[in-house]
Amino acid sequence: MGPGPPSPGERLASRPPRRLLLALAVWLICLLALAPLVGLALYAFSGAAAEPLDLGPGGLLQLGNTLALLLLVGVLGAILGTTTGWLTASCSFPGRRWLAIAQLLPLATPAYLLAATLVDLGSRNGLRVHGLAWSVLVLTLSTYSYVFLLGSESFAVSGRRQIEAARSLGVGPWGSFRRVALPMALPSIGAGIALSGMEVVNELGAVELLGVPTLSVGILQRWQNDGDPQGAVGLALAALVIVSVLVAAERQLRHRSRRWGMGSPGDRLQPWPLSGWRAALAQVITLSPPLLALGFPLLWAVSSWDQMRGESIDDLIALTLRSFALALLAALLTVAAGLVLAISKRWIPQVLLRRITFLAGMGYAVPGAVLALALMLLGGPWALSPLLLLVWGYADRFLAVAKGGLDAGLERIPPSVDEAATGLGCSWLKVLQRVHLPLLRGPLLVGALLVFVDTVKELPLTFALRPFDFDTLSVRVYQYASDERVGAAMLPALLILLLGLAAAMALVPTLERQRGPH
Repeated sequence: MGPGPPSPGERLASRPPRRLLLALAVWLICLLALAPLVGLALYAFSGAAAEPLDLGPGGLLQLGNTLALLLLVGVLGAILGTTTGWLTASCSFPGRRWLAIAQLLPLATPAYLLAATLVDLGSRNGLRVHGLAWSVLVLTLSTYSYVFLLGSESFAVSGRRQIEAARSLGVGPWGSFRRVALPMALPSIGAGIALSGMEVVNELGAVELLGVPTLSVGILQRWQNDGDPQGAVGLALAALVIVSVLVAAERQLRHRSRRWGMGSPGDRLQPWPLSGWRAALAQVITLSPPLLALGFPLLWAVSSWDQMRGESIDDLIALTLRSFALALLAALLTVAAGLVLAISKRWIPQVLLRRITFLAGMGYAVPGAVLALALMLLGGPWALSPLLLLVWGYADRFLAVAKGGLDAGLERIPPSVDEAATGLGCSWLKVLQRVHLPLLRGPLLVGALLVFVDTVKELPLTFALRPFDFDTLSVRVYQYASDERVGAAMLPALLILLLGLAAAMALVPTLERQRGPH
């Protein structure tokens, strides 16, 4: 029996110049993605630092506050995300479908916007919204959805046989949750906690408005206010150590959750029916977090509507155009880079290249303040434009957002499709243009939307790297909130909120696929 038809990789091997072009593009993208952090490490451990690196005055307090927020937000987010995930995935009660979708709404509200509205509403009613406890509340409401998304997916598809056995032995909903579902979902819940922790370390505006010094606040304060690059780098390295632990934990827990899974979206249990006071309690539990996260900004907007007229429309238009232009450019560059990296996994089966592309996509875990500092250290000697550094930072930070959906989309395209196209004499560029791009239209659009909205909401990178007198919607909301100019902040805040809602709704099909038919 003769040899079978050549694989796509073997066919590409006969066209080394074109394959080389793809490989060069991948290496260039990875170099640009990893250069800032490599430069930060070289600065820290070379003679560039005139003095030994340390946390400096107040550094221990900032580190302690960051760790305290990670612990407290992690615990509360785990409780909230697990509870809402179990109720919407495994129980049946009136409004369950819409309440499941509502758990995505907190993702639309940036933490700094929620903090600003709470501070202003509190000041009007004689309540001082300040300190660690309020920061924990704000960050929990802003990040628990990560735990909900991963936990509910595990509850929806895992452990069917075990739960059926528990039911046959007369074990009720609470017993099934405690003895079977929760232990099997713990890896997914832990991965969600790790993702929320990355957002906690990245947060700048909310903690500064609430008066809680953290590592992100300290990094920019040391660099911009104190002129202390050594102190800023020391805090940045401490933040990188924390996020490295979170990334390692998230990867390990996701791997364990795949081993635990014993079901599929088409292989589901009938949800536990809830009625009476139990159904009412489930509705209250699942409605309260999104209602608080979105309700306070909306209440603030309604109560402050009469103050809106003091804001200049021309200024608002300029802010919007700047924000949209930056976000559109970042979305186009990031999606294009993510597509190249995703395609390279399919067409260049090299272990080293795959590992480098994985590292290049880790920018989302790096706090914005750390990435901003790294880019300033790298671009300063070359006198690079602040706008160039800002767009570079956006693309670096959100590359994983675009690449993740494209990776999943390509995995759903059978290799036989590529085989057929290459058998007709198409190069990888023609296969990409005629086959992959039409089939990846959905992931491309969703990835571009998510990057666009994340860029509009991003505060630490924008605040640190923007040119002088080049504010955006997020920076202006933060500045107005700091100056207690409520009316001027309202329209920029509402625009950010509407864009965040659009991004949250883009995740609804994913949530619906997890649950199957209702």
